Amino acid sequence: MEALLFLFPQFNYMAPKEEAYFKMLGPEDLQPPKMKDDSSRQTDKERKSRLSLFLTKSGSHENVSRNKKTNTTPTNISPAEALQWSDSFEELLKHSDGVESFSQFLRTEFSEENIEFWLACEEYKTIDSDTKLLSKAKYIYTIYIDSEAPKEINIDYNTKTAIQKVIAQPTKSCFEAAQMKVYSLMKKDSYPRFLLSDIYMRLTRRTGPGATMFRRRSRSCVFNDRGEAITEPSAW
Repeated sequence: MEALLFLFPQFNYMAPKEEAYFKMLGPEDLQPPKMKDDSSRQTDKERKSRLSLFLTKSGSHENVSRNKKTNTTPTNISPAEALQWSDSFEELLKHSDGVESFSQFLRTEFSEENIEFWLACEEYKTIDSDTKLLSKAKYIYTIYIDSEAPKEINIDYNTKTAIQKVIAQPTKSCFEAAQMKVYSLMKKDSYPRFLLSDIYMRLTRRTGPGATMFRRRSRSCVFNDRGEAITEPSAW
């Protein structure tokens, strides 16, 4: 007996989007999986890491075009605009350039799957078609949730299990708990480091903490290039 296995086209960035990939599996391939020893688990982790790096470089057919530059910080951002992103994480996410710059920073920390998952969930919640909702849900689950996912996010067992139970008939809110956990992680952990990163320093024309044009939340003032406080009642 042979079975037909379809493979995801987005894992081959050289192939056309509409091209399908499959292979024939024989009886020996359909045997129940055996328990993995420690060396096998380590090999799986290394394989997932390499695949994640491959997807980072090549992207998927859904999100990356051949002409898109994914590792370049936008150069048309004014320092004043970039400084607004330091007001809050929510403010950063309101700006497409802010999201792109933050995504580039996460790539340097090998945690870009967090912002990619969050954005995928935001897009998922706007889908009205049941067919497209199911397709997108399975894509998100395969890429970010499944234990063998190439860009698996770090969520707890209960949250993952809850998604597994409804993935066959997904709702618009089925990823909400996972999205909130990832959002909280980025806000509390990654965002503060982003504000001190070289990427953000270059955008704001600063060379280090406390240098020129550093806007600080002091309730009633901002600081000039000499470190002097300037009263600005209307700024807050």
